Amino acid sequence: MINLIIAAGYATRLYPLTENFPKPLLEVGSRNILERILDDVDPLPEVERHIIITNHKFAPIFSDWLKKTDYSKPITIIDDGTSTNETRLGAVCDLLLAIEQEKIDDDIMVLAADNILEFSLRGFVDFFKEKGTSVIMCHHEPELRKLQRTGVIAVDSDMRVLEMQEKPEKPVSNWAVPPFYIYSHSDLPLIRDCMNHGCGFDAPGNLAHYLADSSTLHAWRMPAGRFDIGSLDSLREAQERFS
Repeated sequence: MINLIIAAGYATRLYPLTENFPKPLLEVGSRNILERILDDVDPLPEVERHIIITNHKFAPIFSDWLKKTDYSKPITIIDDGTSTNETRLGAVCDLLLAIEQEKIDDDIMVLAADNILEFSLRGFVDFFKEKGTSVIMCHHEPELRKLQRTGVIAVDSDMRVLEMQEKPEKPVSNWAVPPFYIYSHSDLPLIRDCMNHGCGFDAPGNLAHYLADSSTLHAWRMPAGRFDIGSLDSLREAQERFS
C-alpha cells in the first residue's frame, strides 16, 4: 500500500498572502490546492492514508481544515516544530520525520503541495506498479532557461533514469523533473540513511537525485500540464483557469 506524504512549508514568494496562511489551503476556484490533490488521490485503492507535514505556525490551521473534510482515507497532520522560514527543516528532513514518526514501512508517494495537475495520478501509480522500482515524473521542456532552473534527467529506451542533474548549466536532455515521486519500500533503508551520505535537505528533488545514484529509478512522462503556484501571477493564472 502507498502512503501519501505532502510537505507544506513556507511560501515566501507569495507574501503577504501566505505570511500567516499556508499556500496549499489557498482557494483556486471551488476548491483549495490541497483538496484538488486529495480529490484525485483519495479514491485510488492503492493509497492507504494521507500524511501532511507542516510547521508549528500552520499546524493549527491545517487541523481546523481537517475538521471540515470528508475523505475516505485517514489524514494525519504532523507539526515539525519549526516556527520560521529560517529554522525550517527542509523538504527531505520533513519527509524523514514523517517516516519515523508514523513508522512507515511501505511505499510512499511524495507530492508538492503547491501544484495543480491537469491529469490524474492514476497513470503514475500504474507506471510504478509496472516498473517495480521507485519512479519520478518528467516532462519535455524545450527552453534552456527553464531547464537550468530545475532537475533534468537522461533516460534509456525503457525510461530508466541514467543520470540526474540539478539546475545544470548544460542539461543532458530536455526531460525536466517536477516534484512528484513514488518511492518503493525497498528504497526506504537508503532514504532513512540519506543524510549520512551527503543528500541535500532542502528541496524535494535532492532525495530523487540521491536515489538516482544509489538505486534504480524510472521516469513517467506527464500526459498533460500543471500549474506551479510559485508566485502571485501563477496563482491568478490558476484561479482564472479554474474559476
